[in-house]
Amino acid sequence: MKGIPKIRQHFFFLSIFVLMSFFSSGCSQKRDAIKSATHQKATMRAYSIRGKHYSPTYVEIGQIMTGISSWYGPNFHGKHTSNGEVYDMHAKTAAHKTWPMNTMVRVTNLQNGKNTIVRINDRGPFVKGRIIDCSYTAGKELGLDKMGIAKVSIEVVGFAGKVQSMARIKRDKSIHQLTRVTLSNFGIQVGAFKREEGAYITKKTYARLYPQHIHKVKKFRDKDGMPLYRVWMMGFNTEEEARDFKESHNLHGAFIVRN
Repeated sequence: MKGIPKIRQHFFFLSIFVLMSFFSSGCSQKRDAIKSATHQKATMRAYSIRGKHYSPTYVEIGQIMTGISSWYGPNFHGKHTSNGEVYDMHAKTAAHKTWPMNTMVRVTNLQNGKNTIVRINDRGPFVKGRIIDCSYTAGKELGLDKMGIAKVSIEVVGFAGKVQSMARIKRDKSIHQLTRVTLSNFGIQVGAFKREEGAYITKKTYARLYPQHIHKVKKFRDKDGMPLYRVWMMGFNTEEEARDFKESHNLHGAFIVRN
């Protein structure tokens, strides 16, 4: 640049380079944040694997499930998980078919008493009877590296890296004050009845078919002022997710509602 000393020229170009790097990094971080949010949203939609439907849903602190645990390692290391992360077999993570991503779970091997805490960041395992697939490190802590599979209990102990103490969970259970992750207030109306009894029978039926959702009977008035009892199935993240669930489960005559 004519008229500008060489040292100042170097400083000028260095400044431009730093600014360009900053804005490039900022844009990249923004894109990564958008990508991450998109992945998280996508993981809460109903999906099908091998002809079987799965509906991710809410959980609450202290919620327990029992079944078989397996583990996965080298063959998946470095590949992307269902929420867009890169799978690290040395981190303490796990795959679950329906519990929300970033749910913190205590896994206890009921055959040897060993336990560990993992963070859900993937979907699976899609094998009958299995409820969780632990990373290599988590599986090793449970003794799965030698056993292969084992009967376990899994308990929700926190969210997004934060874990509640066993004493706190026990206390909250005793006073029925459990922390719940609710996806949103979108739902599906699956029936409307003039008789309250019919509404509650239908609610019971849907609660048995889809226990992962919240089922309610809402009382309204029709145009003549008479009671009308509507049966709602709640707990969907978005209107799109509720619509996908309705269509994939052939809920003819049902429609989307918002509480």
